[in-house]
This record gives sequence, structure tokens and C-alpha cells, in this order.
Amino acid sequence: MIITEKDSYTILADEENGVKSFASFLDFIVPKAHAEKNLVIDLLKYETLTLEELLYFLPLSNAQRAAQKSFVLVNKAVHIDHVPEELMVVPTLDEAKDVIDLEEIQRDLGF
Repeated sequence: MIITEKDSYTILADEENGVKSFASFLDFIVPKAHAEKNLVIDLLKYETLTLEELLYFLPLSNAQRAAQKSFVLVNKAVHIDHVPEELMVVPTLDEAKDVIDLEEIQRDLGF
């Protein structure tokens, strides 16, 4: 896994080639090492990602959001209209940063 620390969030990217195994690994490692961080999951290298594969990340997304932390997936293969509201998916890393900044402001304001 490739870890990139930023001021207000951490980017996690897969070094291997397997969405399901990466999601399973994140389910294991995030609660131990990254639970207190806003997370961006870089899935840009998966250009043919399916909605079914994106849904592997739903349990972790729900856990992070329940802990008042952001969880943003970055991929442009799945059309946003097909993604459930429980998952935040954006097409670029810059947009992921913007989402996290906005969610931080909302949490600060009590929304």
C-alpha cells in the first residue's frame, strides 16, 4: 500500500492489482492505523472498475463516517448516478481534497 500524508487527510493507494483484496486489506488495517484520519482511497489505476467492486468499500466507508471522518473514493470508471449515496466517489484527487475540506467545515459548524 502506498500512503501519502497530507495536512487534513491521508491518501491510500493499492500497490498490487486487486480491488477486492485491497478493500479487504483496508478493512483490516484502517481500524488499527488510520481510523482517526480523513481518508482518500486512490483507485484511479482501476480504469474498468465496476459498481460491484466499489461496493467492497461500503462497510469501511460507513465505519469512517460513523466516526465523523471523511472517506472518499477516487475513480472515474463508474458513473456517479449509479453509486449509492453512502459512498463518496469523485473523479480526481483535487476533488477529493475539496470534499474533505467541505466536510470538515460542515462538522465544525455542527452539520
